[in-house]
Amino acid sequence: MEFSSLQFIDISMPLENDIKSDPEFSRPTIQYLKHDETVSRIQNFFPDLKPEDLPDAAAWAVEKIQLTTHNGTHLDAPYHFHPTMNHASGKSERAITIDEIPLDWCFRPGVKLDFRHFENGYVVSAQDVIDELKRINYELKQNDIVLVNTSAGMRYGYDDYVNSGCGMGREATLYLLERGVKLTGTDAWSWDAPFSYTFEKVKETGNKKLIWEGHKAGREIGYCHLEKLHNLEALPSSGFIVNCFPVKIKAASAGWTRAVAIIGLS
Repeated sequence: MEFSSLQFIDISMPLENDIKSDPEFSRPTIQYLKHDETVSRIQNFFPDLKPEDLPDAAAWAVEKIQLTTHNGTHLDAPYHFHPTMNHASGKSERAITIDEIPLDWCFRPGVKLDFRHFENGYVVSAQDVIDELKRINYELKQNDIVLVNTSAGMRYGYDDYVNSGCGMGREATLYLLERGVKLTGTDAWSWDAPFSYTFEKVKETGNKKLIWEGHKAGREIGYCHLEKLHNLEALPSSGFIVNCFPVKIKAASAGWTRAVAIIGLS
């Protein structure tokens, strides 16, 4: 295999201090320590060291970060959605955590559904998925990774990002899962429609089952999804591999990932 013939497309967003990529209460915080601020750290190992003993008096750069496992581009485990999973089989079981996700779920052929034309807050149906698969002439296969390109992707860096894009409803999510999909993803803040729109629908209808309906489909069939992907506009509809191995955090509901699409490997 010639690696020079492969095209790698970064589909992850960076972690940043000044971008509203999360609600205010859960935004990441990054403290940057520069080379001239960390000499004391090296002195813990070499007490007699003076700054001038180092080339250009430069120690090391390091960052201190305060995060949740759902900041930045990350992979949600079934445990995030519900304490149990696979109720549809008639025999529910404990929902697996991010350190228990089968690695072969995370390196698979990808397919992109282009839903950028749907308005903010729209809830995607199974028929919408069927129509899009027909448009791109693609038949889902076992373990395909399905990525959803929403209008939120172009709002990263703007204050309205969290409230942008359509969401995947319970019906649409189950349609994918029932066909062997184990891992999905979106460039929006959430797999579901933005909460601000769901709030209005619940207020209008009184139907609280609309809250987190796409996520809660994982109670019926265990699955993972990527959130806060980026640059999905650069991907073709199919013909690429998705690599999204999560950071291994014991018993956690999610793990950060540097998600990458690879063209020329499939």
